[in-house]
Amino acid sequence: MRTSKTNQPSPRRFAGLTAIIFTALLVPPALSQTAPPTAPPVAEIRTPKPALTPRIHGPRVYGERPGRPFLYTIPATGNDPITFKADGLPPGLWLDGKTGRITGSVANAGEFNVILTASNALGNNSVPLLIKIGDTIALTPPLGWNSWNAFSGKVDQGKVQASADIMISSGLAKHGWTYINIDDTWQGKRTGVDHALQANDKFPDIAGLCDHIHSLGLKAGIYSTPWITSYAGFAGGSSNDPSGVWPPPRPRPATVAAATTRPTTRGARGPRPVNREHQIGSTHFMQADAKQWATWGFDYLKYDWNPNLVPDINEMSDALKASGRDIVYSLSNAAPFNTAADYSKTANAWRTTGDIRDTWQSMTANGFSQLRWQPYASPGHFNDPDMLVVGVVGWGTLHPTHLTPDELYTHITLWCLLASPMLLGNDMTQLDDFTLNLLTNDEVLAVDQDALGTEAGRISQADNKEVWAKKLSDGSWAVGLFNRGADAAEVTVNMADLKLDGPQPVRDLWRQKALPDAQGSLTLKVASHGAEMVKIGVPSK
Repeated sequence: MRTSKTNQPSPRRFAGLTAIIFTALLVPPALSQTAPPTAPPVAEIRTPKPALTPRIHGPRVYGERPGRPFLYTIPATGNDPITFKADGLPPGLWLDGKTGRITGSVANAGEFNVILTASNALGNNSVPLLIKIGDTIALTPPLGWNSWNAFSGKVDQGKVQASADIMISSGLAKHGWTYINIDDTWQGKRTGVDHALQANDKFPDIAGLCDHIHSLGLKAGIYSTPWITSYAGFAGGSSNDPSGVWPPPRPRPATVAAATTRPTTRGARGPRPVNREHQIGSTHFMQADAKQWATWGFDYLKYDWNPNLVPDINEMSDALKASGRDIVYSLSNAAPFNTAADYSKTANAWRTTGDIRDTWQSMTANGFSQLRWQPYASPGHFNDPDMLVVGVVGWGTLHPTHLTPDELYTHITLWCLLASPMLLGNDMTQLDDFTLNLLTNDEVLAVDQDALGTEAGRISQADNKEVWAKKLSDGSWAVGLFNRGADAAEVTVNMADLKLDGPQPVRDLWRQKALPDAQGSLTLKVASHGAEMVKIGVPSK
């Protein structure tokens, strides 16, 4: 959520991805015209098309708590129809062989080694999946979509349902994109059981919306805050009235004079007034709200306020665990670093930054500032530098992202190395070919979804060139080579920094091809504001 509108995007440097690539990709040669001198460069489509033979993607580990509803859809590409098989499922789970959805509930804790197989007329592919039934969920960072960066307060049920449908029709779900999350402004009045908050007129059938999302094999997310009022001015999770009447009553005339002396808090521009409803009220509705979300069928909560204090974090954590449904718990925004050791054990994700905008300055400020947070990332607990500003965004006034194609490669490369939750913030109805290609590279996404759950660290930095690296579960290294300068440059990774000796296999992850073995060092040319990502070491089968 934005707390103010002072940080607006800089003048547009990039008129839109579709406009950039139409000459090379969309216009037949006989009709193409000479490009004007000011035409932008062609966007590089790096990721090859998926093979026609079946290929299973997604994480190699998945967790749920005992006795909770289970939903896991096997992400797989290849020619349809694809049929699925799962050997070794624990008691209580079953697989729909046509859709690839595993559902049911597992009563007891345990670890189960499952072999998944996808088959079509051209072949088959089998991979292992470790199912962990225990206390920890979200063992890999969530992948999905959130409504705020596109629609802001203009979100409604139709837009969310359309986004879910496009997650399927575009093929994104075949690569592991799963969550469809509603942000602020869905909230209505407290007329439910125990004064649970209900949806407003923009969401006339929120339970039906969750059912539709689940029928696609996807998962649904919701938004809340412990404050009386959300950032957008809608009902929060507490009140100074035991019934939670909404909107809150205004100060009576006798108390207006006292109310005009408002408390202040110090921000980046000095002291500013505090919204009296941006505080936690005396009556809390966290238990009632969590049960209502579970009844509707939500699987993810964005919990948004500042400062994120540990007692309030724990109160909602307890409410979610008592709801009867596993709900991924994501804190927003700008979580305090000094208490990270406490809430990183409780929450599944936490915003480490302020809100992102679709500018090079904002994206890099968020992404490259994560080094100090590295010790707190682990399976089920992830640092979050905010949503992805790809495609068409605009916070209610839509426009193509101001990030250039090379900057977008930096964006996705860095977020994957950081093991960050990745939530698309775009208008899914305007999903262009370049953005779709950017988001469907399974070798790149596998770095984000690696079972170790570790975050990359910076291993070198000089002259606007940086190298970040992260150890993967197969013993290899994922390495990002970044050029933050104004001109193309050569960037070098030294094998000694990875504690590797002798010739090492190298794979270009974006282009999904092997490079010559590297010994001693590897140097690649990197575009201005661009990135390359390689995998170095181990595999030689």
